[in-house]
Amino acid sequence: MSELAPLITDLGIILVVAGCVMILFKWLKQPVILGYIVAGFITGPSVSFLPTVSDTSDIKIWADIGVIFLLFAMGLEFSFRKLLNVGLSAMVATVTIVCGMMFLGYVAGNMMGFSHITSLFLGGMLSMSSTAIVFKAFNDMNLLQQKFTGIVLGILVVEDLVGVVMLVVLSTLAASSQFEGTALLGSLMKLVSFLVFWSVLGIYLLPTLINRIKRFVSDEILLVVSLGLCLLMVMIAVRAGFSSALGAFVMGSLLAETSESERISRVVQPVKDLFAAVFFVSVGMMIDPMVIRDYIVPILLLTLLVLAGQSFFGTFGVLLSGQPLKLAMKSGFSLTQVGEFAFIIASLGVSLKVTDTHLYPIIVAVSVITTFCTPYMIRFSEPAYRFVDRHLPVWGKQALSRYVSGSISEKHQNDWHRLLRGMIVGVSVYLVLCIGVIVIFFSKIHPFIQGHLPGLQGDLLGALILLAVLSPLLWAMVVKKNHSPEFRRLWADNLVNRGALSSLVLIKIILCITIVMSVVVRLFNVASGLGLVIALLVVAGLYFSKRIRKRSLEIEEQFEANFQGPDEEKKSSSLFDGVGDTTSLSDLHAVDFTVQPNSVCVGKTLKTLAFRTRYRVNIITIGRGDAVIDIPQGDEMLYPYDKITVVGTDEDLSQFARALEQKEACAGGGTSSRKGTRITNVCVDEHSSLLGKSVGEVKSDRAIILGVERGKEVVKNPSPAFVFQSGDIVWMVASFRKPV
Repeated sequence: MSELAPLITDLGIILVVAGCVMILFKWLKQPVILGYIVAGFITGPSVSFLPTVSDTSDIKIWADIGVIFLLFAMGLEFSFRKLLNVGLSAMVATVTIVCGMMFLGYVAGNMMGFSHITSLFLGGMLSMSSTAIVFKAFNDMNLLQQKFTGIVLGILVVEDLVGVVMLVVLSTLAASSQFEGTALLGSLMKLVSFLVFWSVLGIYLLPTLINRIKRFVSDEILLVVSLGLCLLMVMIAVRAGFSSALGAFVMGSLLAETSESERISRVVQPVKDLFAAVFFVSVGMMIDPMVIRDYIVPILLLTLLVLAGQSFFGTFGVLLSGQPLKLAMKSGFSLTQVGEFAFIIASLGVSLKVTDTHLYPIIVAVSVITTFCTPYMIRFSEPAYRFVDRHLPVWGKQALSRYVSGSISEKHQNDWHRLLRGMIVGVSVYLVLCIGVIVIFFSKIHPFIQGHLPGLQGDLLGALILLAVLSPLLWAMVVKKNHSPEFRRLWADNLVNRGALSSLVLIKIILCITIVMSVVVRLFNVASGLGLVIALLVVAGLYFSKRIRKRSLEIEEQFEANFQGPDEEKKSSSLFDGVGDTTSLSDLHAVDFTVQPNSVCVGKTLKTLAFRTRYRVNIITIGRGDAVIDIPQGDEMLYPYDKITVVGTDEDLSQFARALEQKEACAGGGTSSRKGTRITNVCVDEHSSLLGKSVGEVKSDRAIILGVERGKEVVKNPSPAFVFQSGDIVWMVASFRKPV
């Protein structure tokens, strides 16, 4: 009788133990990931009195497959369109959190005696929160209808992308074992090229292919095709010099752009769950009780660092993006855990053999503790806000109120669009030119100079020549669009814009410093710190040089003629002229609900249900199969499994959800992601088409009036007889879906 291969017996042990532990954790209402880690600890080498895995090398293969499918599933939930929808707030907050936690993690690692590369990996691990844990906590605590949860989930979407980029950056740093500006810059440019190429493929080729074959594709075929495409992209990414995780994430994000994305997510989910379970079980196998005992102090210190650091930087980042203090604190306190990306980063460090061996069990222990603390930190955000609000001085409250009061208007969204487009195009062109000049210099010119003038003198001459060529390009990169009409209007509008605009300028300055620093370090082989100081001085000098400015403007004119099309014709609808800034109704947001078959809503019209009158909420979108009805009228009837998008305040939506739940009417589905409608505000002035008209006169199938602010008075859901006056700020839901 033949014996079973160790791979089969080990997998059987893992699944049986994991199943038993998961039942226990489900009963205890604890996160799934913790159950997997505990199961891994039980089946690992640290526990000898129970059946354990005999060959951990085989499990590592399963775990690697688990990482691939885990990142593939994250990509399916990501999509480039979702990245655009999360808005500037989530991006600003994410950058603040990641940079802050990376810095704290690196400093803490150095203080604990870790190597520099280990400290970098530690900073990366501590900066990544857990999408799965946060979403489950929100769901268990019935918070998905709250506005701050949408902000948090948006931050987590951006963090997924940052985490993938971080894998590439850390891999590059690990390979060189030190900071090399040119190598890192080259890897990042290679990554950008890779992502751009496959993004084009995803937008123009893959969705078209899926649409043409979907009538021939069953769930079984779709599963095979999707996983095949995933593994194909993994092969391409690895051969291009990237990680398998990046390839899986990219293919997932490409399939997320197709019409079958939800169906693919559904059929792939069981496969992802199976292999992700094996991955997290393998994480638990790495836990060594002796290491945890020996490093209990660093574990506790890192736990406190995550709880305090994520709370502070999360709150500060969301506050910096223009959200109120209460929303910012709730968001920041929700991100206080070490997520699944930390395990992937830790696995990368172990596989590359660049991190200290005891870092893995330490980060696992920190993750377990912070995961348990997550619900309590979310609950603690409310009393923490009340404490801060009580002790915050009056001038501080007034400053925050002025900063937050600058909501971005429809008119200014056009300004932002033009400004960002001009900056991105300009910076991209100049950045590519700078990199091209540097590559040509080091491949052709520098060897020629060294051949005729070797040593330090040749390096100095080469540096002068290179900087003379780069200076106009670097000056343009920093200054371009900083004095444009859009920039000046946005700067003069409010403090929120000033924070975002300053961040954009700072990013351009950092790019220039990075370029100069890489040249200095490469030419003179100096330490990174000295290279940074020299780069700062050089960039400051060229910024204030009139001669460089003149030359740069000449080059800029040529660049705009070659790379920039004609400026868009300035268009402005009278409806959106003079949009004002307001905060009283700015907490309005949208939430999706699914109509269940046994709902009392089924078969009734919106007029009969009277949601607007009873709960002060508005139905702005109805999704029915592939059809989407924007701004539905009162005679529209609800059917089973309709997805209705509802707009209201946190309090109104909570009352609405509780009432529906008591009647077993509709089930909440999370923050809305509809792309056909948006909440906006307009200011009524002497040029506005609303002036002197009533709500009934301007009512249409393209907009719903949510409320009006008149001085300090707020009128929610105004009656049809309500007449608009000059100075009114009107909040509405507008439809911008293009006709099919």
